[in-house]
Amino acid sequence: MSVRPVGSPADLRTFIDFAYRHYRGDPLWVPPLRRDVATLLSPTINPFFEHAEMACFLAERPTGTLVGRIAAITNAAHGRVHPEEASVGFFGMFESIDDQAVADALFAAAAAWLRERKMTVMRGPMNLSTNDDCGLLVDGFGTPPVVMMPYNPRYYVGLLERARFTKAMDLLAYDGGREAVPERLRAAGPKLAARYHITLRPLDMKHFWDEVALVKDLYNKAWEKNWGFIPMTDAEMNHLAKQLKAVVVPELVVFASIGDKLIGFAIALPDFNVALRSNRSGRLFPFGLFRILWNQRKIDRARVLTLGVLPEYRRTGADALMYEWLWRVSHRRGMPQGESSWILETNAAMRNGLERMGFAVYKTYRVYDRRV
Repeated sequence: MSVRPVGSPADLRTFIDFAYRHYRGDPLWVPPLRRDVATLLSPTINPFFEHAEMACFLAERPTGTLVGRIAAITNAAHGRVHPEEASVGFFGMFESIDDQAVADALFAAAAAWLRERKMTVMRGPMNLSTNDDCGLLVDGFGTPPVVMMPYNPRYYVGLLERARFTKAMDLLAYDGGREAVPERLRAAGPKLAARYHITLRPLDMKHFWDEVALVKDLYNKAWEKNWGFIPMTDAEMNHLAKQLKAVVVPELVVFASIGDKLIGFAIALPDFNVALRSNRSGRLFPFGLFRILWNQRKIDRARVLTLGVLPEYRRTGADALMYEWLWRVSHRRGMPQGESSWILETNAAMRNGLERMGFAVYKTYRVYDRRV
């Protein structure tokens, strides 16, 4: 078995394709669209690479049979925001057969590449940063992932821990919302709104890019103190907004303001993984688009992708008001199930708020560190 770098467009297609063959028999895995994965990994399209570098590696048997893959990543933006962790590099896109020797060889290749760039710690999995999907599923294997969340087999936990990775942080996914909005939450809403003069409104699609401009500054301010947070550049925010524009439901994006000041926002998405799950090839043509469109009618859940309030307004109840809004709209649109993810295990305020509303942790994703 050997590990070699991805050095050509054909190699990159092979790198992407490995996941579709690796998970072919796993009914819980949700195949992403291949074109979306190619966009994520493209230095010429994804603005993440304006401040980051990546190397991809493939593991294969002497017969040419592929058995694993990994990406090694350096992110200059992480070092600028977290100077105490300037020598932390990352790994992601990890997939492997259930063979410790294969996993160890992949980790060694990624570590060697990071060591050449003066990194001392390898953290992951990150696909490609905390602004993308990240973490290894370590608990909650019985159900498929929701939109924009990762998935992996149970045996990956052993592969990482036997390779001397240790926990850096757990990321939690909360499940709930099947019942109608609790009466106490519904009753508290008008009182909170009146006390602090908070108003809510949905996304205005007619002025989509003006709305994106409002989000940019607030997003970076609301999350700047979070573990592992890396501010999104204007180019990254525009790139993400362009991807979401085609699928976003305006009523499931809510802005909270006091007077003319925007103090918070939240975004929920229908769980498009319900529609993608049957499209095993990850291709839109010739039949993938038909399958996705047909299965959209089965979407019965939403994911709260992000919710944030400026620090100085976090005791106003704006977060509860936005959750109540999303809960109510989701039910009205035929999605009486919800996931809020991911939440840092150390984010006591957000966790307490969700648990008071009846939500409970049902999946745990772990970010690991290892010295290189």
